[in-house]
Amino acid sequence: MSFIADKQTLEDLNLLGKYKQHSIFSLFNKVQTTGGERLLSKMFENPMTDHEAINSRSTLINYFENKQISFPFSNEQFSFMENYLSGSSAGNYPVTLLNMARKKLLAAIVRDEEYPKIQSGLQHSLEVLQQCKIFINQLSDQQQQHPFFAELLVAKNILNDPRLPATAVQIATQSSLGQVAKNDHLLRHTMRSGLTTVMETFYQLDVYIAVAKLAKEKDFSYAKALPKDNHLLNAVELRHPNIEKAVANPVSLHQERNMVFLTGANMAGKSTFMKSFGINVYLAHMGFPVAAKEMIFSVKDGIYSSINVPDNLDMGYSHFYAEVLRVKKVAEEVNKEKNLVIIFDELFKGTNVKDAYDATLAVTAAFSAFRNCLFIISTHIIEAGVVLQQQQPNIQMLYLPTVMNGNIPTYTYRLASGISSDRHGMMIIVNEGILEMLK
Repeated sequence: MSFIADKQTLEDLNLLGKYKQHSIFSLFNKVQTTGGERLLSKMFENPMTDHEAINSRSTLINYFENKQISFPFSNEQFSFMENYLSGSSAGNYPVTLLNMARKKLLAAIVRDEEYPKIQSGLQHSLEVLQQCKIFINQLSDQQQQHPFFAELLVAKNILNDPRLPATAVQIATQSSLGQVAKNDHLLRHTMRSGLTTVMETFYQLDVYIAVAKLAKEKDFSYAKALPKDNHLLNAVELRHPNIEKAVANPVSLHQERNMVFLTGANMAGKSTFMKSFGINVYLAHMGFPVAAKEMIFSVKDGIYSSINVPDNLDMGYSHFYAEVLRVKKVAEEVNKEKNLVIIFDELFKGTNVKDAYDATLAVTAAFSAFRNCLFIISTHIIEAGVVLQQQQPNIQMLYLPTVMNGNIPTYTYRLASGISSDRHGMMIIVNEGILEMLK
């Protein structure tokens, strides 16, 4: 089963999108090749729910981080070869030879460009394949067995095929028509499948080396995945991966304490903390490095968030009704006995204080009963937290403090136990001189 993260969650956490500002994908997208970028995108779109597969990938990336290997190829090299190999070739050599003779004749008579392009593509591809062979030999010499050994061995055996030319002969100027036809048929027909495997292996190398390099630069770590029936998540110094010098916080959730009820002032950092948590949960299920000193987690079936829920004017939905529908969607998924991570930022902020209190109290208590799921719920309705603290022992009460510097509020961004008592909204309004403007 695939890890679940719907469109709302992906947007809340800004996970996908090559061109989206500050997206997590763009943070990791340091690959050299278009094929590597395609593979990276596929990984981002398909987090895993198998703890062994997750640990296998994280071990693999960690291996390349420790080796500090550079990817010695450019996008132009692989794109040129990929375009060449994607071209058609006849099913047998005699037909290939006849077609090649016709193209060479057209090149001589009417300066048709197809035959020179084949010559150039063939020579370039042979040169890249020989560089690939050298690189694989270097990796193989470093260690007899390593996490990527089996994949490299397959590619190495393909590149050692005796039918491939030992050197990249000067196809463009020296090779005969017969040699061009023979090698073109070899690469684009006989060995096409094997050479495609080689390219895919190098796209994997591109991704793993790029991600490993980022992990080292950012001081990320590798989360350990456990089977889903453990129902826990522990993280030390967890932070937002896309914020420089981000303040880190611990997180500990398990069946006996499976919910965090988070309070604090508007600018105290609640949303950033919740996004940090959600992003790292997602990265951990990809087997990618996480922004934490340590992290151990049992795999979940998916993650749902409600952080930036928009209204829908076309359908006549107010902001409050959109919030209600989002909560309903999550309730339906939780009720299916799925093991989920749930993030609600400011429940029911689109309605009046009395309804928000009643709804926050009732919905939070009801969700907390699902001990197989992990929840972080934030609110300004601190009165609901007081009641929940007395009634629901599995709910952790945490808050992000405000420290007053005279009349100026400052924020630590560090979690503290308890329920916030901060009420500085009016002070901020006064500090901004709004009332003075209106006199």
